[in-house]
Amino acid sequence: MSFEFAHPHYLVGLILVAVLLWGFRYSLTDFSKMQRYFSLAVRLVILILIVFALSGLTLLSPTHEKMLVFLLDQSRSIDSAANEKAQQFIESVQKIAGKTPIPVITFAANPQIQHPASPVLPSSNFIQKDVAVSELSEQYKQSEQFKQSEQFELTDANATNIALALEPALALIPPHYVPHLVLLSDGNETTGDILTAAIRGGAAISTVPLPASAEPEVQLADIKLPAQIRQGEPFYLDIVIQSNYNTEAIITLYKDSFKVVEETKTLQIGENIFRFRQLVNDQRQQEFSVTVVARGDTILDNNHVTGLLFTGGKPRVLLIDSEPKTIRDLASALREQDITAEVRPPEGVPRSLEEFDHFDAVILSNVPATSLTMHQMNLLRTYLSDLGGGLMMLGGEQSFGLGGYYKTPIEEILPVRCDFEKEKEKPSLAISLVIDRSGSMGGQKMELAKEAAKAAVELLSPRDFATVIAFDHESYVVCAMQNAVSAGTINAAISTIEAAGGTNIYSGLIDAYEQLRRTSAKLKHVILLTDGHSSPGDYEGIVRQMVNDLITVSTVGVGDADNELLKMIAENGKGRHYSCNDPKAIPQIFAKETMTAGKSAIHEIPFVPVVVTPTEVLANIDIETAPPLLGYVVTRAKPTSRFILATQNETGAGDPLLVWWRYGLGMSAAFSSDAKSRWGAEWLTWSGYPKFWAQIIRQVMRQSDQRGSLIEIQQHSGNIHLTLDVVDEEKDCYINDATGQTAMIYPDLSKEEIILQQTAPGRYEAEIDLKKTNYQGSYHLQTVLRLGEKNLVNQSRGVMVGYPEELRLKPTNNELLQRISESTGGLFNPKPEELFQPDPNHTAWRATPLWSYLLTVAAWLFILDVLLRRIDLKRLHNNSRNI
Repeated sequence: MSFEFAHPHYLVGLILVAVLLWGFRYSLTDFSKMQRYFSLAVRLVILILIVFALSGLTLLSPTHEKMLVFLLDQSRSIDSAANEKAQQFIESVQKIAGKTPIPVITFAANPQIQHPASPVLPSSNFIQKDVAVSELSEQYKQSEQFKQSEQFELTDANATNIALALEPALALIPPHYVPHLVLLSDGNETTGDILTAAIRGGAAISTVPLPASAEPEVQLADIKLPAQIRQGEPFYLDIVIQSNYNTEAIITLYKDSFKVVEETKTLQIGENIFRFRQLVNDQRQQEFSVTVVARGDTILDNNHVTGLLFTGGKPRVLLIDSEPKTIRDLASALREQDITAEVRPPEGVPRSLEEFDHFDAVILSNVPATSLTMHQMNLLRTYLSDLGGGLMMLGGEQSFGLGGYYKTPIEEILPVRCDFEKEKEKPSLAISLVIDRSGSMGGQKMELAKEAAKAAVELLSPRDFATVIAFDHESYVVCAMQNAVSAGTINAAISTIEAAGGTNIYSGLIDAYEQLRRTSAKLKHVILLTDGHSSPGDYEGIVRQMVNDLITVSTVGVGDADNELLKMIAENGKGRHYSCNDPKAIPQIFAKETMTAGKSAIHEIPFVPVVVTPTEVLANIDIETAPPLLGYVVTRAKPTSRFILATQNETGAGDPLLVWWRYGLGMSAAFSSDAKSRWGAEWLTWSGYPKFWAQIIRQVMRQSDQRGSLIEIQQHSGNIHLTLDVVDEEKDCYINDATGQTAMIYPDLSKEEIILQQTAPGRYEAEIDLKKTNYQGSYHLQTVLRLGEKNLVNQSRGVMVGYPEELRLKPTNNELLQRISESTGGLFNPKPEELFQPDPNHTAWRATPLWSYLLTVAAWLFILDVLLRRIDLKRLHNNSRNI
């Protein structure tokens, strides 16, 4: 038993004791000395009682009275039989507890409080009956858990996070009761750390083990692949299948998306391992996937697994070209130099980081930005910066600025800028941006359209002109035709465009025509953007007038636009039509159109390359004797890039021809001419052509240092374990005391750095916990090991995480449940009545506020004090004696 003050700052009131003593000393009353001392004592006690009441004097008395809260596992590993056992146990405990229900918190990935707005009281058998419901409710309402309780929903039964359920459970229990949690679970947590959370929580936790699922279940547990093989080398892969009943199953093995094996196998109860012989010929990283189909199987989500196999061999390059047939000479030249080149059209650009990782470098030849999604551009950026891949862009009428790459992730990673300063002799351009501002353009589409219009204005030179027209059911001149020097004014006007109204394209074209025909620019162009169907108009007539006045028209249809009408306008207007399903591509289209309309980014004059910066990469290649190139795209080298080759002009070196730089772990390069018959026709017959391109590509591609090293990756219990063994082949010894790290790239492209720890001679390891992510998909690991300034290892690996860990066949984790109960002072697998026995090991302090008692005593003493100040006790005593 002890005391505490809730508001100790009020104790300063005890200073008034000194005032009372001073007053007593100089008092003029003629009462007897004894009566005066007695009155002083009463007043002092009254003062002390009032000060203690204001200070919140509270009596703390120890108690062992419990409050129970159930934690009920509702994840997918809990079947109907386990649920029935849990309900029977809860009902048995409730029957002993009486009429007042015990709180239940169900959980899977997230907890859910049953009726959180009105938490219930524990049984009257073990809690004082005079505790009001409002006391518990107010205490709970003040907690952060109550404020977030609406977010605690069972949105994902594919995970088990017991630790997360402790927070709302403990928040339900007032501080003056001993908290006792009852956990009903199979103990197979897939995320979180319940043991640490339980010890930190300080509450006793009794655990009731629920049985593992007895329903018929077949699960593909793993596909075991060698750590690394050589291309063309036969190997065996093992397929591990878990089953809890005897049955037959059809096993299908795929190499990438091609079926290579389909067999019927007999499954026994327990673990079944089947071995298949395979071969990889020309892939750097090969994907194998397996599916199993069994009669009577309950859960189908765990019947598919994927594994990745790394192979050593020739470097692989992905070559993307808008016209694949025209780039075959480059592909043949690379193959001649022992570089495997795979040629694809723009539709074949990888859509996952895993597919990009199959290649050591990517070459974009005359591919416009409009052929790539923003997601693909971000993947390429991650491929370079985090996986150490290489990128080269070759020139063409759809490359660099002409391809719409201005202000895109691709321009960010290239060593050149995609805008340029127009030469004085180039013709001036007047451009009219006609933007649909109807109601359907609201939100993201309108913001992207304004962003695209601003970027288009920024690409204009001081000699160019721009006007902006917006239309709904009628047309508005947002910004009249003016010189691009006033780009700030034009962009400010663009920012004022708001979406509202209908769609009348015709009125917008009329205003655009009126603005353009009055300007003296040599080139005149209209870019029309809309997402809807327009009211009727003489579209052929207005476009014909534009063409007669040397005005070209391009159109952009977003989403469900009238693409037939827009295509007709673009064809008759001698422009281009774009059908855009992703509004995020609008800025790239506008940039491409602006650069194309300017007709100043391409120089088609023969020239011989000039070496600006000598490099070993061009060793044994006589650039001075190389035949001329017939044209190039104008770009600007970035300040920190390496300017290797330039075009030739009257004074010597001119614009950038070959530039490269390092971006993150990778490297990118820009070659502003092409490698095919348009500008490089004379190079195709040059003897140095294969060697030149092979050495440039080898400089750019991923530098995979793997001599004397072996990386092995294993998955277990939701974790990835990476082991790197390194030896010095020349000295025939282990390499020790090196420093290394692994960059883990998650499926959402987020990144985490993990430090490698040396665990044995020449061995470095890292453990990566995937429980906290619960992502399924492709994970990529870029491992780098250094000794001083020397790079020893730089390798990329991929890991496929399939179905959630929750869906694996596992027995009840009695060991974990027992450790939880033992470490917190709870009971393992208790009988219902055992939960109500006193717990001498856990004590709570029950607070009893004393202010009301103190004030009551003070009031009675105040009456006594009044009497002492009104009655002379000595005279009263004398009078009574006389009587």
